[in-house]
Amino acid sequence: MGAGRAAIVVTAVAWLAYVVVWVDREFLEHNRVTPFGHLAAETYLAMVTLLTVSSMAYLISRQGYFYRARAHRRTPRALLDDFYDKSTPRVTVLVPSYREESHVVKATLLSAALQRIAGLEVVLLIDDPPTTRSEKEATLLSGSRDLPGEVQAILDEPARRFGAQHRAFVERGARDKDLSSSDMDDLADCMEGAARWLQTFADDYPVADHADSFLCEFVVKSVAASLLVDATALRAARESGVVLSAARMAHFYRRVWATFDVRLTSFERKLYASLSHEPNKASNLNSYISLMGRSFIDVDTEVGRLLVPAENVEADLSIGDPDYVVTLDADSLLMPEYLERLVYQMEQPHHAGVAVIQTPYSAYPNPASRLERIAGATTDLQHLLHQGLGHYDAEFWVGANAVIRKRALNAIERVEHLGNWEIRSYISDRTVIEDTESTVELRVRDWAVENYPERLAYSATPPDFGSLCIQRRRWATGGLVILPSLWALVRARRRRLQQTRLEELFLRANYLSSIAWTSLSLIAILTLPYSQLLLTPVLIAIVAPYFLAMASDLRYCGYRRRDVVWIYALNLLLLAVNITGTIASLIQLLTGGKGTFVRTPKVRNRTRTALWFALVPYLLLGLVALIVTVDAQRHHWLNATFVGLNGLCLLLGVVFLMGVVGSLSDIVYQAFQMLYRYEPEVVDVGPTPETVLANPAVADWTSVLQPALIDRRSAPRENVDLGPTWSPAESEG
Repeated sequence: MGAGRAAIVVTAVAWLAYVVVWVDREFLEHNRVTPFGHLAAETYLAMVTLLTVSSMAYLISRQGYFYRARAHRRTPRALLDDFYDKSTPRVTVLVPSYREESHVVKATLLSAALQRIAGLEVVLLIDDPPTTRSEKEATLLSGSRDLPGEVQAILDEPARRFGAQHRAFVERGARDKDLSSSDMDDLADCMEGAARWLQTFADDYPVADHADSFLCEFVVKSVAASLLVDATALRAARESGVVLSAARMAHFYRRVWATFDVRLTSFERKLYASLSHEPNKASNLNSYISLMGRSFIDVDTEVGRLLVPAENVEADLSIGDPDYVVTLDADSLLMPEYLERLVYQMEQPHHAGVAVIQTPYSAYPNPASRLERIAGATTDLQHLLHQGLGHYDAEFWVGANAVIRKRALNAIERVEHLGNWEIRSYISDRTVIEDTESTVELRVRDWAVENYPERLAYSATPPDFGSLCIQRRRWATGGLVILPSLWALVRARRRRLQQTRLEELFLRANYLSSIAWTSLSLIAILTLPYSQLLLTPVLIAIVAPYFLAMASDLRYCGYRRRDVVWIYALNLLLLAVNITGTIASLIQLLTGGKGTFVRTPKVRNRTRTALWFALVPYLLLGLVALIVTVDAQRHHWLNATFVGLNGLCLLLGVVFLMGVVGSLSDIVYQAFQMLYRYEPEVVDVGPTPETVLANPAVADWTSVLQPALIDRRSAPRENVDLGPTWSPAESEG
């Protein structure tokens, strides 16, 4: 921590020293500089300043992490046990899925189902179009539909067995004086039986990749190990002549049963014309959240299936209203104590104003490729930074996993109408980084977001450069759109007579916009012909603390210090990706439209890299080679060295991270695709709320016949007289 403070001071002093040198060289020594030269020098200083700001934000955030880590005290198991013996919060886990591989989603469902929360509900939100266009899409959809039942069938047997033992002990109503050492043996046998079941399941589980291996070793076997520890302690206590109280033994029985007590279902919003079909994850989540606490009749009509509100006694679909909604990406895994610890924190009085609590996800260990390892390293560094932001009240919700208070979602509910259907939304879908924008909305309404300072969730890292570009472009899009919302946050706090900390605003603004200014500044510094007088050794003192701190953090996270070079190379490769995201943000900011959500592919085969993203690194290499050659001819050795070192890092990235053969094949393939485009056949998937708006006849028809729709819920279609036959084509007449 002392070194971290020193790094912040050195960076600030070095920047001030550079400003002094810049003023001296620009205005005192060389007063014959042209106006264009002055403009170039001022632009260069501005870019150095922006890069320094980002470095300072990193150093300040990591310092906040160490402050939080030092102050964190893990909640003792005894307190958790006492809480869950007296309280059972209702929790629903939502897993949004879009054309995912079955083995990926199965692992996610298992990690969610094995959380030790009694009465847990896990819902797979399938967002695949109901009408498939290929055999592959049909296979993925069918696999997703079967998964909840498959996982439920796996867990039903141990749930029945250990649930029966729990009920038998509770119904027995034993008092402390009635218990003996044989009861201790029975309880230990129960826990060892559950541990053996889990151990056998993990040993027999088909391991396809390192994510499946992580599920078996760190999730399933971790639960088994904790049960064995408890069973061993029980037998040791029995040997010492100790018999636990009836309440304590009931708790242990409940813990074993709660491990398997779960209800898994699925839901497909695109089956219903009365729900939003917006193509993004936020709308998928919003559609199901809007149904919570309500009952519906599932009605098949001429315009598609509708969910019509109804009383619970006559409903086809009734969805409970939980206390907490957990969002979990389909490629993420939860550690066994995730819900126990986070829900416990949310239930404490001092967390009553917290809307979202989470542990920003980490990368799976032991990846298969160097690219996945380096990209995972950046993810683990982001975990530290997100934790550090909490020290300054500048946390952001990171949407791969989160425990959300349902009451807070109700506070930010928005109601719109598409045709005759009411569309409720909670999580913002204006940008593709819906979690970030929702953070600001919650803070405006005085709801807090908290990052719990432990690693309790892990998520997949894209295994190839093509899928990584898709993910990082989405991350780079939308920050500039959200940036003006910070002013709304300041105004809202002023109305509540609250102050906004300067460091919070600084870190939030940097988080939302640094990708834009660092990418543009770095490209400009590397490629534009600035005067060599602007390069001084003081610049090394500005950047050295940043890279040294990052190297130290990498070692802290289990990586090698020299991986900082590979991370810099990866950032150079992703310059085109970040700039494309910045341009998309600016366009969205000017037009006011919604961002287009593109999911990160999660497949075992390689994803092709977009033409622009594959071509730009080669163009940059050519430009760097030209600049180095020209500078060498002019004896500008300082600039030639600076640009050359960056070019060397970029070359390493192209060869060892992006891949020469793969990237060149992508360039050639997509160049030919520009000459010949195959237009797939458009399949009509039926009317949606959005398309119905274009046809008023449909909207009027449904509004008139809604009572009839309710009455026909159990009658065959041919027996219901709804008047003259209607078809969309006839409505034009």
